[in-house]
Amino acid sequence: MRVFHAIALAAPLALAACAVGPDFQQPPAPEAARYTHESTADPAGQHFNRSIDIPAQWWDAFHSRPLSALVERALAQNPNLQALEAALQVAYANTDAQRGAFFPQITAGAGASANRAATAGLSAPTSNSSPYYRLFTAQAQVSYTPDLWGGTRRAVESLEAQAEAQKYQLMAARIALAGNIVNAAVLEAQLRAQIADTQAIIRLSQNLLALSQNRLALKDIARVDVLTQQTALLQAMQTLPPLEKQLAQQRDLLTALAGQYSQQEVSEKFDLSHLTLPRVVPLSLPAHLVRQRPDVLAAEANMHAASAAIGVAVANRLPNISLTGMIGTSTTSFAHLFNPGSIAWTLGANVAQTVFDGGTLLSKQRAAEAFYQQSEAQYRATVIAAFQNVADCLRALQTDARAYSAAAAAESSARQAFGIVQKQVKLGAASNLAIINAQQAVLQASLARIQAQAARLADTSALIVALGGGWWNEDAQLRPVR
Repeated sequence: MRVFHAIALAAPLALAACAVGPDFQQPPAPEAARYTHESTADPAGQHFNRSIDIPAQWWDAFHSRPLSALVERALAQNPNLQALEAALQVAYANTDAQRGAFFPQITAGAGASANRAATAGLSAPTSNSSPYYRLFTAQAQVSYTPDLWGGTRRAVESLEAQAEAQKYQLMAARIALAGNIVNAAVLEAQLRAQIADTQAIIRLSQNLLALSQNRLALKDIARVDVLTQQTALLQAMQTLPPLEKQLAQQRDLLTALAGQYSQQEVSEKFDLSHLTLPRVVPLSLPAHLVRQRPDVLAAEANMHAASAAIGVAVANRLPNISLTGMIGTSTTSFAHLFNPGSIAWTLGANVAQTVFDGGTLLSKQRAAEAFYQQSEAQYRATVIAAFQNVADCLRALQTDARAYSAAAAAESSARQAFGIVQKQVKLGAASNLAIINAQQAVLQASLARIQAQAARLADTSALIVALGGGWWNEDAQLRPVR
């Protein structure tokens, strides 16, 4: 048993040794007071609140039960998320497998054999001697490589960081999926509103065409006026199929995002009147952004893994010590297998140092150091992109508010003008061309107002996603667990 005692004593001594290579330091948060060079002003009808946190189910802020139900269902059954969850479990399992190197490896075996000894050429064999005999053996072997330089610890540290990066990639995918569903729902609602307005214009054009045909029968207008009105009707009808095609494709997109086949179309339908623009929008401080964005945290974890890999490369260049031991018994009688006289053991130690390898290990260390520099640069690029993302969303919301205000005013003015021209046409005081122009103005103004309204909803969602999506407030049962 001395073999096992010696190796067992070596394990804690190895674990107590220091680990070579750099100790990872978390990058400091950028020293930025705001996301844009000027102060962020609240858009009309909305308020940026820096003192409230982003809820995990942030999509509930749009006050649409169908939307919330669809997002929750997609998060539960989207196959891309399920693949990332499985990849996270792979990363955890690989980390646990690497931890096994901290402990001795023990193998045990037993054997039995029937044997015949050679008799030819033996001198004076006795009559009762038999060339046949049985051999029974039992043994246990122990091998252990102490982690003197911390190479194993750095390898585990690197794998833990990679698993952390995988976890944040999963979180980023969950947030992106929720954001994509919200945007798809908003676009569906926009298309439905555009289709409804286009159909209203078509019905109105049909009524005007009938009126023109009646006036033509009374010789009140020329045939060219009827043809002009008919052309306007056909042009309005021409705009309808592309909108219907986009709506059908949008339904297919929502179905796919929900993790369902196209023939199993989602039952939820969306209308702009049932989507509420959030009046209060959380706006995290810039210093908090790097601790909230999953892509930034994943880049930081990749940087951590690269730092630990340097320690692995350094440890591989240092002397390596391995301990081995064996204890076993061997006897020709099974009954005597565990007698003290049949027990044998060996204990050995080996020290190995690479003397010449053509610079291979040194080059690997340099490669690890360069890879760390690469991951550090990628982290900075990710942070810069995150700040740009938030700044773009803030500017979009501010311009969206102005665009919506102008579009709503233009639509109101166009509808008033159309009403006046419509009365003038009935009284014969205006030409058909005037009513057609007024009709087109109403349609264009209406479509512009609908687009501006949808843009405010979509860009509000984009801002929340850009700020991290509130994953840190997620329910425990939705978090990836080991």
